[in-house]
Amino acid sequence: MARPDRNVSTRATFGAALLLLALTAHAVEDDERAALRSFLENTITASESFEDRYAAEVWLVDMGARLAPLVPDAEHRLELLRQVHAAATRSELPPELVLAVIEVESHFDRFAVSRAGAQGLMQVMPFWRNEIGRPGDNLTDNATNLAYGCRILQFYLQREQGHLVHALAAYNGSSGSRVYSDRVKSAYNRRWRGEPLDWRP
Repeated sequence: MARPDRNVSTRATFGAALLLLALTAHAVEDDERAALRSFLENTITASESFEDRYAAEVWLVDMGARLAPLVPDAEHRLELLRQVHAAATRSELPPELVLAVIEVESHFDRFAVSRAGAQGLMQVMPFWRNEIGRPGDNLTDNATNLAYGCRILQFYLQREQGHLVHALAAYNGSSGSRVYSDRVKSAYNRRWRGEPLDWRP
């Protein structure tokens, strides 16, 4: 009677384990994508304005001075800051954090396109338009791009239970690495510093 080849059995078991891990990872990605799609469908809305005029003026003057080296045109700069503040506030994000993300992602170039095809200020992947049934959305339109980007970051921040470093890594598609979050932190501290943020992992 032939004895079973233990090496063949071990390789088969190992192969089955790898397949199971791959299928599990794929299922997790599908679940996350479905959850994010549902979140975007329920939260993408039109732009809003400031509620407190005095606070708006103080913030716009302060941030306008910081943004001037990157966006020289005063009228465009003011409109962009209003849009950032509205989208960030609606998504329960510090507007200064969103400005730091934009600086890292696109350097305030609304027409920026990454090698992966991400578009606009916050480098949003175009497939999300179809995913949530809004194929006509223009991601080079600042208000639209900000609505998507802020809501996506909000989703990851909620999923990561407020851990900013993890949420930023997920937003950038670099979970497990601090490279991206460190770049955003550097931009935030160098130019946009607002309320103190917890950068602990």
